[in-house]
Amino acid sequence: MDLIWPMNRNFKPENIFKRLRLVTVAFIFILTSHGCAVLYNIPAKSLPSSGVPDERIERNDFSLTKDADVIGPLIYMRLEKEDTLPDIARHFSLGINEISAANPGVDIWVPEAGERIMLPLSFILPDAPRKGIVINLAAMRLFQFKGDGKFLTVSTYPVGIGSEERPTPMGQMYVQRKTARPTWHVPASIAEDHRKKGDILPAKVPPGPDNPLGEYALYLSNPSYLIHGTNKPASIGLNATNGCIRLYPEHIKKLYENTPVNTRVSIVNQPYLVGQRNGVVYMEVHPSLENSAAAELNRIYAKLKTAERKSARKIDWKKVGEVLTEARGIPVPISGPPQENADGALKTIEVAHPVKLYGRPEIPELKVDSWYVMAADQSDRTNAMRIAAIINHQGPQIPARILSKGKSYRVIAGPFNNLTDARDAVKRLKIDLDIKGILIEPAGK
Repeated sequence: MDLIWPMNRNFKPENIFKRLRLVTVAFIFILTSHGCAVLYNIPAKSLPSSGVPDERIERNDFSLTKDADVIGPLIYMRLEKEDTLPDIARHFSLGINEISAANPGVDIWVPEAGERIMLPLSFILPDAPRKGIVINLAAMRLFQFKGDGKFLTVSTYPVGIGSEERPTPMGQMYVQRKTARPTWHVPASIAEDHRKKGDILPAKVPPGPDNPLGEYALYLSNPSYLIHGTNKPASIGLNATNGCIRLYPEHIKKLYENTPVNTRVSIVNQPYLVGQRNGVVYMEVHPSLENSAAAELNRIYAKLKTAERKSARKIDWKKVGEVLTEARGIPVPISGPPQENADGALKTIEVAHPVKLYGRPEIPELKVDSWYVMAADQSDRTNAMRIAAIINHQGPQIPARILSKGKSYRVIAGPFNNLTDARDAVKRLKIDLDIKGILIEPAGK
């Protein structure tokens, strides 16, 4: 159930990507290293100088017309000092995979203040019956459909999914039961993995901050698999679970309340999505490392040719090639010039930076009588900032900050109320991040 941001004391920026086994982040690094072109080039002068309040931006719930396959707008926003992409992603109901792929070249943990980024809140619906819950593993996104053909709505949330070693299974299932404040009964395979790292897990973990299932769980008919919350919100949008589907705490609460037992759950893997809105054909592509990618690509080409026959606009096959190459996970018009007033299908909005980012980790004030842990000593301030940000986004949070001393930037975790808590932080830093922390006693001891 762990999210691991691998690192050591001789941390170098490129090493986080070399050692990450999280497929999405690794793919993002490949994109940024090769300088991908930008599909959307909206001139700054065409956008308002001050954005709309972020609370006016719909993130999750949309009404559907019978023929609509594309929902939501594309949002743009200027970053501010100390922003991280995981914090921006959570505030706007996005996964780290979505916001990173849409903004190649932007540093995940230490982006530049003033940089203008895209918030990809536009989605093509999966090619599946619009009933119950549909999860697209390639997009790492869940869609919940309600209503009938005349009054259909969809709620959508980003998810974390299984790792390459323990992938999330595909197929038809249903919600067998639901539990609030679930107890986690640790599977033997997971207990063994932790034991090898020197982390001995109990047979079961009761509800609370250390429970990786979070506050709510939906148990599926396929045994051992759940849709649940998490105490590691920075893992949403990553291949970071042992096969379960993981949601932000605020999203699992809504899903739990709005999902009856026996609700149908369809899990698909569709990296290539095609849809229409107001006669315009759109294509959305996500990274795919599956063996079935070739067959899926053939299927989507056949669908494009069918759409071209039925549409009044010709498919721009050159644009199709660009979309496939870039794989930015955003709907792109591929059937001629998009309609400017296409009922919001291509609507772009400049949003004002939120006054406060929801769920952003808060760092307690320094206390002279508390324990601390030195996690890193860096000569480069940006590297130190990156390490501190990653530590802050562990779950449960390990607060960390930078203290400068001469030409050195030290990453200090804490404060901790007692030696036991400080030692626990040292253990977690080693197991989760491969960081060898050094205990710092309270002043006067």
